[in-house]
Amino acid sequence: MKRLSLCIAVIVFCFSPFFAQTFDLAEAARQTGAELYWDSLSGSGILEKNGHQISFRVGEQLVMMNYTKLAIVDPPENKSGTVYVTQKFIDTANNLFVQNSPESFYKVGAILIDPGHGGRDPGAMGSYKKGGKEIHLQEKDLTLSISKMLAQKLQQAYPEKEVILTRSDDTWLTLEERVEIANSIRLEPHEAVLYLSIHINASLDKNASGYEVWYLSPGFRRQVLQSTGEDIELENILNSMLEEEYTAESILIAKFIMEGLDAQIGKKSKSRGIKAEEWFVVRNAHMPSVLVEAGFITNEKEAALLDDPQYLQNITQGIYNGLSSFINHFEFSRGFTGTE
Repeated sequence: MKRLSLCIAVIVFCFSPFFAQTFDLAEAARQTGAELYWDSLSGSGILEKNGHQISFRVGEQLVMMNYTKLAIVDPPENKSGTVYVTQKFIDTANNLFVQNSPESFYKVGAILIDPGHGGRDPGAMGSYKKGGKEIHLQEKDLTLSISKMLAQKLQQAYPEKEVILTRSDDTWLTLEERVEIANSIRLEPHEAVLYLSIHINASLDKNASGYEVWYLSPGFRRQVLQSTGEDIELENILNSMLEEEYTAESILIAKFIMEGLDAQIGKKSKSRGIKAEEWFVVRNAHMPSVLVEAGFITNEKEAALLDDPQYLQNITQGIYNGLSSFINHFEFSRGFTGTE
């Protein structure tokens, strides 16, 4: 089964003098005329132009080009909060951007939606008062409602893609079973799968409220390539680059989803931002993975919102818009598959 970037085959060497002129990353983007996607938390970014992408990270010499090639360049440096790159780095990007677009691109072949908890595991619980009556809520019910509505929207919008729910009813699944479902999805060559876990938050602080999107902490390293045992050193390099590529994609998904939620529910709830953590489901899924916390069930005001079907539809629309933006960005501006 092939996933993002598994066709990595070539390493291009590109060294530069020790004392090289450096440029502000934003200036480098302007010089190349490329679109810059930067995440300060992970220190990683993507430059994109003419259907090509170069992915990089502060302090690392290896960059990935179009998910198929590795290049060794002068490592980007962070000086007092500003990232600098050398002329050699810019030249490497420019040389990529002027090439003809590759014939084969990646596309999103499957989207896996994982409603948190279920069955004997209710997840977080909360309540609010309505007309003098105590209304009790369970996380497992809310995550399932959002996930089913989201799956329906995605199936209608992308009939050619496989949209999968880890559970479609009140069933209990272990974390290992959820990840196994994700990692066992069969894909065609040049196809990718996205993993989205839906949750509702809880806190001992009853005033805590808002929504947030999580991705895997860049400091965590996982094995995403199946080892052949032939060249361990090369496999470790490729695994590291692929793992970082998953992280970069996850950050982009998180940003798009956060923008979608901001637009849909930002006036009634508050954004708690994009965060990094080593959640089990995103830590062990061999693909771009994010986890959405749609609100706090332990906040009485937010619990009342979460019990409103229209509000759940707004949450769903926000997540859908984010995923749709991500898919369109990659499939139609370059990404995983090319268009005429």
